[in-house]
Amino acid sequence: MKRACLTCITALAFSLSWAATTPAQDTSGTHRKQLSRQDLSIPGWEELQVRVDFDPGKSVPNHKHPGEEIIYVIEGTIEYDVAGKAPLTLKAGDVLVVPAGVVHSAKNVGKDNAAELGTYVVPKGKPLLEWAR
Repeated sequence: MKRACLTCITALAFSLSWAATTPAQDTSGTHRKQLSRQDLSIPGWEELQVRVDFDPGKSVPNHKHPGEEIIYVIEGTIEYDVAGKAPLTLKAGDVLVVPAGVVHSAKNVGKDNAAELGTYVVPKGKPLLEWAR
């Protein structure tokens, strides 16, 4: 009985953690792979690196992060809309820094796959992403 209860609790915890990280917006056609997550020497802060692949024409809608995001375009052509700035189109090898809390979006405007490496410097314990309007 204890084993069955433990199994149920484990399954419930996994389901809740999955739901908490599942985007509330339509991000079909974008694929995320976490590459690293490490504590920093600054107490209470961590880094995350994520590869994001975008199918042609696909995008990540308006969102923001609790810390800095450094974007390196690996391949393809991605248009970034960063609040307060004109849209910016970047190609492989280009870099963009998005300050903490700034609303932004990204879209593959090319005909092939596009990919970016997102490096985040964020406070520990806060959600990495918050959807914005």
